[in-house]
Amino acid sequence: MILTVTLNPAIDVSYPLDELKCDTVNRVVDVTKTPGGKGLNVSRVLNEFGETVKATGCVGGESGDFIINHLPDSILSRFYKISGDTRTCIAILHEGNQTEILEKGPMLSVDEIDGFTHHFKYLLNDVDVVTLSGSLPAGMPDDYYQKLIKIANLNGKKTVLDCSGNALEAVLKGDSKPTVIKPNLEELSQLLGKEMTKDFDALKEVLQDELFDGIEWIIVSLGADGVFAKHKDTFYNVDIPKIKIVSAVGSGDSTVAGIASGLANDEDDRALLTKANVLGMLNAQEKTTGHVNMANYDKLYQSIKVKEV
Repeated sequence: MILTVTLNPAIDVSYPLDELKCDTVNRVVDVTKTPGGKGLNVSRVLNEFGETVKATGCVGGESGDFIINHLPDSILSRFYKISGDTRTCIAILHEGNQTEILEKGPMLSVDEIDGFTHHFKYLLNDVDVVTLSGSLPAGMPDDYYQKLIKIANLNGKKTVLDCSGNALEAVLKGDSKPTVIKPNLEELSQLLGKEMTKDFDALKEVLQDELFDGIEWIIVSLGADGVFAKHKDTFYNVDIPKIKIVSAVGSGDSTVAGIASGLANDEDDRALLTKANVLGMLNAQEKTTGHVNMANYDKLYQSIKVKEV
């Protein structure tokens, strides 16, 4: 079983407009509301892929109830209730552009943070892999992911971390390391304080930096150019075919779903990397975030090339 953690979920609201007019009224005819957050995207893709998945995180108020009630029944909902209202994130789709308005989310108390920590420990009993995705809610310290990873490691669970900024830096500088991290080039550049490109020799060098010691897998997204990955002492380039992209939103989360599935099923390096990239590409071909059309899975799987470099 795979446990997905979304500490700062949201209701994602989509407003499509022919034109966004400022300083006046804009009327929306077609409104879409879905449970949002990176970990929830991971949950949905794992569920569609046929994995057994339970989802947790911190939710509160009517917005939190909406998230719980609108997840597929086959996803085991194990969310922790807090006093504050879960945030709403608005995407205005207009003239080929997307303007986003993102709420920060609720402030968690010390008691709520401690309560979720105990809740997390309890959920690990029947789990093989844990995914930790997205931003931390207000009130949680930057090293909170480090704390959850330590608990998971002590219980013999594999962990996939997909976050950025201070939360990622705190994990890399901490004592307990995740099994996998999945930065993109921009996030890698931010971590290292220098601009990184798709140069394989340069990537090989930086991924051997002591900053990444103890991390079994480092999977760097290169966008439409695939992936550069390091597993222990072996490096891989994953070459993907060109596809028609409908929406790339959530493709990174779908890739995380593939990584988690590969770990849960003890797949070899090539199978894990191929599966992860296929799920990311399938999501990019869909309008709905966190959705994959499995009818196209086998064809894409055969088109991906994983090379040791």
